[in-house]
Amino acid sequence: MSRTRTALLAAMALVAGASGTAFAVVPGDVGAAAVPCTVDYQVQNQWGTGFTASVTVTNNSAAKSSWSLKWSYAGNQKVTSGWNAKVTQSGANVTAANESYNGTLSTGGSATFGFQGTYSGSNAVPATFTLDGVACNVDSGGPTDPPDPTDPPAPGDRVDNPYSGAKVYVNPEWSEKAAAEPGGSRIANQPTGVWLDRTAAINGVNGGMGLRDHLDEALQQKGSGELVVQLVIYNLPGRDCAALASNGELGPTEIDKYKTQYIDPIKAILADPKYADLRIVTTVEIDSLPNLVTNVSPRPTATPNCDVMKANGNYVKGVGYALNKLGDVPNVYNYVDAGHHGWLGWDDNFGASANMFKQAATAEGATVADVHGFIANTANYSALKEENFSIGDNVAGKSVRESKWVSWNRYVDELSYAQALRNQLVSIGFDSGIGMLIDTSRNGWGGANRPTGPGATTSVDTYVDGGRYDRRFNTGNWCNQKGAGLGERPQASPEPGIDAYVWMKPPGESDGASEAIDNDEGKGFDRMCDPTYTGNPRNDNNMSGALGNAPISGHWFSAQFQELMKNAYPPLS
Repeated sequence: MSRTRTALLAAMALVAGASGTAFAVVPGDVGAAAVPCTVDYQVQNQWGTGFTASVTVTNNSAAKSSWSLKWSYAGNQKVTSGWNAKVTQSGANVTAANESYNGTLSTGGSATFGFQGTYSGSNAVPATFTLDGVACNVDSGGPTDPPDPTDPPAPGDRVDNPYSGAKVYVNPEWSEKAAAEPGGSRIANQPTGVWLDRTAAINGVNGGMGLRDHLDEALQQKGSGELVVQLVIYNLPGRDCAALASNGELGPTEIDKYKTQYIDPIKAILADPKYADLRIVTTVEIDSLPNLVTNVSPRPTATPNCDVMKANGNYVKGVGYALNKLGDVPNVYNYVDAGHHGWLGWDDNFGASANMFKQAATAEGATVADVHGFIANTANYSALKEENFSIGDNVAGKSVRESKWVSWNRYVDELSYAQALRNQLVSIGFDSGIGMLIDTSRNGWGGANRPTGPGATTSVDTYVDGGRYDRRFNTGNWCNQKGAGLGERPQASPEPGIDAYVWMKPPGESDGASEAIDNDEGKGFDRMCDPTYTGNPRNDNNMSGALGNAPISGHWFSAQFQELMKNAYPPLS
């Protein structure tokens, strides 16, 4: 039940009576157009000491190129954050000024913005509003309607696990490509992430669907139930400093463009009340923060680009800004990318990465409350569960950790890593209710080469190599891997601490080109996508294991899609 109070200020003629006293005469038939402006102020959600509100201002006067709406509170309400307007407060007085993208108000035009605030006692609706100094509407004030505990959750109320009891959005563009592949109709109805990997993606690239198009389609798919939309926020300045294949459009210093031209417009769309009934899950900036731990000097895996991004702080600033702004939208659930076990599972990476996540989650106005959870294995291939060996096994007098494959890692698969990382994050101050997502889109490793039991106990290496599902040369291999298969289908609450298995990386979309290809997306050529490459310190100088004839990252790769279906585990029927 929402709390709302709206009234219109009728046009008034001041008439001087014989005694000289002025009084108001209200015409008997005055419509809304007779007033200079109207305001609809709605308390959308209210709890013990806080609330969120949506405000729509309609201009009935001459067109405006900028606007400022003001009101005063009779109680002790304090605005803590806002979206779609610059909302500031001094004492009881609040001012909401337009953002750069919504300053135009035509005659009869409206603008909607929202904010979150605190209060104690009553939460009365403001009595008067002025638009650029002109009174809009008058309200008698009074307390808002008290919350009814029997009401269902109001739009924007966050639930513990957004995937619980909800359908997940099927991207029609990906679905069409999948269905066009031989055998692809078997999985074309699966939900996948929508990647906003450049500014142009917000409005749609080359006539394709933009963010609003996807959200509008999600409303159609939603019906009367709950629905999750999965978005990948992926456009940091100096993006992916250790992998040229997924470099982006913004240079290392272009943090202001990231904020104002990328994050702010995304937030404005997500905060539209039209989408308040959707559960919007964001995966925030994959492969960014871990690079600041593992791929910087003096590590042998360091790259100059990662040193630059650590020095200028723009990864931390960008992630913090995204979490802060997107976290202001009540129905957005932020999940921060957390690498994978074959990247961060070692002792000198694990705790340091958790601390780096905390640093970003408290930067640029963000708090740990802006983080609903973390996601592991995004766009990667690490096996979900290695069932034929465990980290505690000993073979021929040696621990599994001493094998060439495990190489002293603490974890052998993504499930054990994700659950342990969750505990570590809670221990350093993240909310105890955070949940983990695991991307299982390409980690099935099925087909004829899937082991059915442990390897020979001749040595620890034969034991591990003979039994492992993950058939890569090294866990550092990340580009278009041969032999990979579709993993567990998306599902909610599959294991303790895990909110969902998801297909955040759409199967069939390339990780990077296998040779240099000119493009206007800022994406370079990375030798890790070259099948002939013999490696570097980040994959212990192994072969890359990449498929040949691959297009640039994000583009459709039919051969990979067929490989993933052939090697799916569980198998496709």
